[in-house]
Amino acid sequence: MLKDGQKGVILQRDKETYGIAPHIPCGLVTPEILETFAKVARKYNTAAMKITSAARIAILGIKEEDVDAIWEDLKFDMGHAVGLCVRSVKVCPGTQFCRLAKQDSIAMGTKIDETYHGMPLPSKMKMAVSGCKIQCAENCIKDISMFGTDKGWTVLVGGMGGIKPRLAEVLAEDLSTEEAEALVARTIEYYKENSKRTRIGFMIDAIGLQTLKDAVVK
Repeated sequence: MLKDGQKGVILQRDKETYGIAPHIPCGLVTPEILETFAKVARKYNTAAMKITSAARIAILGIKEEDVDAIWEDLKFDMGHAVGLCVRSVKVCPGTQFCRLAKQDSIAMGTKIDETYHGMPLPSKMKMAVSGCKIQCAENCIKDISMFGTDKGWTVLVGGMGGIKPRLAEVLAEDLSTEEAEALVARTIEYYKENSKRTRIGFMIDAIGLQTLKDAVVK
């Protein structure tokens, strides 16, 4: 029996079949991608397909003997749906598509995803980028996130859902793209060096937000 994360699988409730959720950067798909997923799901008679909260497309009810063949047919990165690492980055449509957006969340999200997706950390980390303060990428419950304004980017930290939900807090405002990227990098490095294997929100509860600001906000 495969373990969660092995070959990119997640054991299902029946304890016999598996689910996979290939990495789809920023949730952007094409007709060809959708056709490939549908073809694979039909070929292997899987139980269901599910769009996840991380904007992935999960294929569920996979037999163990079909796992390798499905990955070969899909030709997608397994990604990191489980484990102590940075998960898929969630983004909104941004200035490329949304009339309300103030900043290009897709470009920023793509850069963040390319840089951090799968990076090993003391605990799991969820990230998001929204083009405006409405925060359609659910920044309020992400470990590190940013949203756009007329003046630049606002960076948030410490949000999470789960058993003990916590709302994100503002780390810095009115940043250029380069400043926001640099602040995220410094924050992640500080977290790697100082976390006691907890989510960043719990680290902030322990040390105080001002301590983090003093260390990473230049």
